[in-house]
Amino acid sequence: MEISGTIVGLLPLQTGQGKNGVWKKQEFILETPGQYPKKVLMHLWGDKVDEIKISTGDKITASVNIESREYNGRWYTDVRAWKVVKQNQGATPPANSSADDPFVSDAGATDDLPF
Repeated sequence: MEISGTIVGLLPLQTGQGKNGVWKKQEFILETPGQYPKKVLMHLWGDKVDEIKISTGDKITASVNIESREYNGRWYTDVRAWKVVKQNQGATPPANSSADDPFVSDAGATDDLPF
């Protein structure tokens, strides 16, 4: 599942020691666009905290796994981001892009033609 929006808050980095070593968890709040914006608490876990650098104000699309679990009769839901793509903010395409060149073939491209 993917969710897009703007990061409106970063919670403090959480770390600890577990049976498998040191762990990290970075929670953040994503606000979805639209007439009725929603805020969603998500988190990055483990090595993803260091790999994916996020900050307040970033516009992102997050690929997430949503999972709920029961503990002592109460249910808790985690929204774990496993991939975060920052939306282009003023980025320009490379000058030597072959996408506009009709003589450059894309051998790996697939299409929906039946033949």
